[in-house]
Amino acid sequence: MASTLHSLLVIFFSLCPLIFGSTPRYTSQFKPNGVVLPISKDGATGLYVTNIKKRTPLLSVPFLVDLNGQFLWVNCEQHYLSSTYKAPVCHSTQCSRAGNHYCHKCASPARPGCHNNTCGVIAQNPLNGRHAISELAQDVLSIQSIQGSKTGPMVTIPQYIFACAPSFLLQGPLPQNVQGVAGLGHSPVSLPTQLASHFGFQQKFALCLPPLNKNKPNGAILFGNLPQNLLPGLDLSNPGTSTPLTIGAQGEYHVQVKSIKINNKFVPTNPSILSTNKPTTISTTAIYTILEHSIFQAVTQFFANELIGVDKVNQVAPFGVCFNSNKLTNSPTGPKVPSVDLVMQNQNTVWRILGANLMVQAKPGVSCLGFVDGGLNPRSPIVIGAYQLEDNLLQFDLATSRLGFSSSLLSKGTSCANFNFTSNP
Repeated sequence: MASTLHSLLVIFFSLCPLIFGSTPRYTSQFKPNGVVLPISKDGATGLYVTNIKKRTPLLSVPFLVDLNGQFLWVNCEQHYLSSTYKAPVCHSTQCSRAGNHYCHKCASPARPGCHNNTCGVIAQNPLNGRHAISELAQDVLSIQSIQGSKTGPMVTIPQYIFACAPSFLLQGPLPQNVQGVAGLGHSPVSLPTQLASHFGFQQKFALCLPPLNKNKPNGAILFGNLPQNLLPGLDLSNPGTSTPLTIGAQGEYHVQVKSIKINNKFVPTNPSILSTNKPTTISTTAIYTILEHSIFQAVTQFFANELIGVDKVNQVAPFGVCFNSNKLTNSPTGPKVPSVDLVMQNQNTVWRILGANLMVQAKPGVSCLGFVDGGLNPRSPIVIGAYQLEDNLLQFDLATSRLGFSSSLLSKGTSCANFNFTSNP
């Protein structure tokens, strides 16, 4: 696993300014070893957006990134123009692949998202839970390829399967201008599955979320096989570890957290809550990590007791404990505060969370521990949120059911925003 994560880190920082610099080249014949999407943080919502080129003629469309989403869906009610749009007929192979057994009908004039005798699937807004029957569709999707340690030409899937959803699903606290959701969950028609199937590479992808940074806004999602190149000057001798990855009923990603340490000391929690039948969920649509109520109380109290010499101040919603940030000192890994360790299958498998992923500047002079109360009896006792994923390299290996994780890249002198993408000539 370490060698694989070596390679992932290397490609992250020897690849180059993605999709922004030179004029891209497009090809449908070239079979890449991997492909890559840029990803950036929306400052207003704290959520993550990727731009995907779709349709004919190609148009760059912004999507919310949902790690656990089952497929890609887009609003088709407004300004969906494409000469290559298709709607598979009911009971077709495409419908079966999407797990559909419902025939869609539409009383309005025919347009993208509105045809009779087509497939209907359920698209969902992951932020507010609203859902709607949506037309299963196919259209062109183009994405940046990877060649060696650089990006290659843009490559195309002529008939990428997605859902054409109604516009009301975009209501809610979504980033501005987003036109749909890009689902990365484990399902037959999610982005990772379709990309691997079409291009013939391994079913795995890597996620590196960047913090908000106007000068270096982009991290990346990399899909497929990544080259075995080393980056001189970066110590990759111990980039991370791995833990079993399990898949939920809706294709969501779970790991097993058995205990929590703060400052290398075990936090007392109810063992039954962190049991094997209550796994931890990883999420890009939960902005901060969510803890079951009793775990939340134990963690916030323990953390406050361990943060010696820093005064507590009034809470700022939605956080449970806040501090005078003027008393905190900075380090290359963020504010100097006690580390929080998520202990996995054994004592040697630890996801360490450091200051930059722990402390949130809630307002001037006030920093809060970036965990929120999930109440009693949540579906998952722990949901690892996007803020805690920033500047961490995660590799989802769906073939071997393993999650590789680096812990904070800041401790290695780099970050998810240090991409240097350039295209091969």
